[in-house]
Amino acid sequence: MIRASIVGGSGYTGGELLRLLHFHPNVEIAQITSREHAGRYVYIVHPNMRNISRLQFVHPDALEPCDVLFLCLPHGQTASQIDRFASLASYIIDLSADFRLDDPASYERWYGHAHPAPEWLPRFVYGLPERNREQLRRAHYASGVGCNATIVNLALYPLIQAQLLDRAYAELKVGSSEGGARATHASHHPVRSGAVRTYRPVGHRHLAEVQMMLGEDAPMHFSVTAIEMVRGIHLLAHVELIEPQTSRDLWRLYREHYNNEPFIRLVNSCMGLHRYPEPRIVAGTNYCDIGFELDADGRHAIIIAAIDNLSKGAAGSAVQCMNLMLSFDESAGLSFSGIYP
Repeated sequence: MIRASIVGGSGYTGGELLRLLHFHPNVEIAQITSREHAGRYVYIVHPNMRNISRLQFVHPDALEPCDVLFLCLPHGQTASQIDRFASLASYIIDLSADFRLDDPASYERWYGHAHPAPEWLPRFVYGLPERNREQLRRAHYASGVGCNATIVNLALYPLIQAQLLDRAYAELKVGSSEGGARATHASHHPVRSGAVRTYRPVGHRHLAEVQMMLGEDAPMHFSVTAIEMVRGIHLLAHVELIEPQTSRDLWRLYREHYNNEPFIRLVNSCMGLHRYPEPRIVAGTNYCDIGFELDADGRHAIIIAAIDNLSKGAAGSAVQCMNLMLSFDESAGLSFSGIYP
């Protein structure tokens, strides 16, 4: 049994980690921190944990040594304290954007300032198990993943790897929890309710992670639109293929890449209501559902995918990374199937 602590536990990602780790067979949650809520029971902030967890938030200054630290601080705060955190735990998984990119110049380009601890960047493995599984098995430090980058990387990687992708244009529809737990003008209920608001048509920061995973010259673009949904991301990508393909060709390609992946499900049914990936089906789970359709000419494919932004797009992938880093069963604590309807 290992002892894990969550730093910055009052946000949605911290709450999701609390839920997942509480039911993990190999983990005891040692501490969960919050400046604002220190001394309060966690269920005051995360009411789904009522009668499940009796943990109380502690002040970050009271953080004690443990085996694994999950860092859920706002972007920009982890890097300035990384030496302190590294002195407290042998394994660190940072869910912010501070250590996702492996190049200081790229970080400065996308985040607008120099990285506070560039010497630490090479020590972190990008925490997408489907791409970096073997590196994670040897790692002591893993970065989190951008939720939008995760769905793009997983949905399009087989086409990139097979050198079939000529160009892709993806539309990502996202839920309100992607904006975090702290209220803003954009999340004010009369503004957010009923929204179909495109807020990042070009240049989303998560594109940096896509380029890092798929290649700097990957011929793809994506836009992000907020819709009436709390949890989830829905991707619909119009893909131009270099060579004509059949549906059987694409099915074979995706199965070759993902047939042995515990959290990738291929969805392309000719029966039933839910014939394509849908965010509500994966809500609360670590699954990424991927499906497709092909035009008659065989050159134009529609790739469809769905994840829960708080789980597979954040906390779920972080727990999956921990499982690999500590040689646990990769699916431990992540086997929840979701609920329906």
